[in-house]
Amino acid sequence: MRIFRHYENLPDDLKGAAIAVGNFDGVHQGHCGVIGEASRIAAAAGLPWGVMTFEPHPRAFFTPGQPSFRITPLRAKSHAIADLNADFMVVLRFDAELASLSAHDFIQTVLVNSLGVNHVVCGYDFSFGKGREGDCEFLLHAGKANGFGLTAVGAIDDPSGEAYSSTRVRSFLRDGDPSGAADLLGRPFEITGRVNHGDKRGRTIDFPTANIHLDDYLEPKRGVYAVRAAIETTDDPVWIDGVANLGVRPTFDKTEPVLEVFLFDFDDDLYDRHLRVQMIDYIRPEQKFDGLDALKNQIKKDCARAREILAS
Repeated sequence: MRIFRHYENLPDDLKGAAIAVGNFDGVHQGHCGVIGEASRIAAAAGLPWGVMTFEPHPRAFFTPGQPSFRITPLRAKSHAIADLNADFMVVLRFDAELASLSAHDFIQTVLVNSLGVNHVVCGYDFSFGKGREGDCEFLLHAGKANGFGLTAVGAIDDPSGEAYSSTRVRSFLRDGDPSGAADLLGRPFEITGRVNHGDKRGRTIDFPTANIHLDDYLEPKRGVYAVRAAIETTDDPVWIDGVANLGVRPTFDKTEPVLEVFLFDFDDDLYDRHLRVQMIDYIRPEQKFDGLDALKNQIKKDCARAREILAS
């Protein structure tokens, strides 16, 4: 999948595409219904197809300084959309200039003049333009005037009859239920980040960890998780089983939340590489231990439990 951090000068072979437009935080199964509709329309008409999204998330732009809420920051979002076989993704920088653009000017400048869209697909509640003045009806009339089609996809329900939503995914993650989140996402929730140099205490107790800061991610419930991880490369990921602690490491009086990942039967150097970590299941809350021996014994138990979970 080709990724463009601007809308100007899109290659000619990608103009005239069917394009799904939205924030798509989480790229959950409801989002996949919207994105999949663009794929189906493109296949039927012999068009290229892609996804347009916004960075940072408009909510972060309008209410800065709030706790992180993202399920899929850009890197994770690009992985999820690439897995849907999109030809390209356009990432619009959501700044004061874009926020002040009227709905009419957004359509003319971005969709028509720059992308030359053939068809636009969005969710039924999509809004855009200064003051959120644009909606699906606005897009429909603009499409008739400018020669592009519009498909607005209604809410998509899960088997229980409740609509897929990013809010529900966040709730599952905060409650320590990654499997519930995975049901809505259609895949395990994943944290992707650069492996940082830590205190290297894990090596002293035979459990070296790869440490990843959460950065823009929503913070799931703190505790120990069964995980699978893969080094980010251009090839298909090779997933390795492991166990991870998400929290502030109270045994060592730390305060910043960090994801510490121990991979089973793996000893390669991971420093400064990007690691994708899938949170498979929650094992126990984070706790403080009376010394390294007690911590080491508990990690052994956590590893055994994680192996059982991942084997099933």
